[in-house]
Amino acid sequence: MRFLERALLPFVHGMDPEKAHNMTLQALNWGVIPRPGPYTSTRLTTEIAGLKLPNPIGLAAGLDKNAEAIYPLLRTGFGFIEVGAATPKPQPGNPKPRLYRLTEDRAAINRFGFNNDGMDVISGRLRNRVDSGIVGLNLGANKASQHRTIDYVKVLETCGPYVDFATINVSSPNTERLRELQGREPLYGLVKGAMETRDSFEHPIPIFLKVAPDIDERMIEDVIEVARMTKIDALICTNTTIKRAGLKSEHAAQKGGLSGAPLFDLSNKVLAQFARGVGNEVPLIGVGGVASGQDAYTKIRLGASAVQLYTALVFEGFSVVKKIAKDLDTLLEADGFDHVSQAVGIDL
Repeated sequence: MRFLERALLPFVHGMDPEKAHNMTLQALNWGVIPRPGPYTSTRLTTEIAGLKLPNPIGLAAGLDKNAEAIYPLLRTGFGFIEVGAATPKPQPGNPKPRLYRLTEDRAAINRFGFNNDGMDVISGRLRNRVDSGIVGLNLGANKASQHRTIDYVKVLETCGPYVDFATINVSSPNTERLRELQGREPLYGLVKGAMETRDSFEHPIPIFLKVAPDIDERMIEDVIEVARMTKIDALICTNTTIKRAGLKSEHAAQKGGLSGAPLFDLSNKVLAQFARGVGNEVPLIGVGGVASGQDAYTKIRLGASAVQLYTALVFEGFSVVKKIAKDLDTLLEADGFDHVSQAVGIDL
């Protein structure tokens, strides 16, 4: 099947990127994409914020924005997945074209702008999902909202009872002034409101916070202080970047968030800064440029208890998920680790 996947990738890359994105979701639901299930071992099974994972390889938010392909995505090999972002009201997002494939850079630039079907439709899909793995929801705010903090709480109230964790996304560069919510005071109010909301659930869920890779030292300190004060369950480091250094593709100057290989070093730097700042108080999930077992291992050694990926699927296909998990297992064994948790932060 790996051979077939390799043969089909050039065809997919000849399509408009957003059409290819939508076709991928259809292919998942049609059963065209293999569903081997998550690769696991006693070395890879892990726990983060009380969630038991078969392996620490997760799907980042953005692929399945509307929770339309949950079951097949869980069966492609991921230890956990994150869908969304969801906003209170449906919104079309930014004008097309808004997704660019940077083949020479093994990267992508998107400026989707939280296009989604809205929390009511998405909550219905989450409520009716087959319970076969760990599923999280990325929370967002409507572009035209005058009270974005309230938006996050609304989505959490509506969808939270049907997911295993929820992520506060204040780090997308594609909604104007959204990243301003990463400041200490607005962030504290937002996170505190979300934590109080989940505490009211019959079955409270972990709340994660996703940060940008472009924040400075002061903002990192602010986020760390808020994380400690609110006792947030995990930090996701990081979202896409607005930086463009060293890109070769003709699309390099497009506006939006850059993901993929060029984000790897920058996201690792931010991950390590947060790992040093929070110590063992807050688990970290490393995101940005993960495309191999070695990439995942690097982030784990820099402090991540788990990792997420998305853009690697564009260039490697879904079979890369199982390969990353197996290669990570091999690397851990070669270095004498009996469990992945033993490698977390060892390079700090």
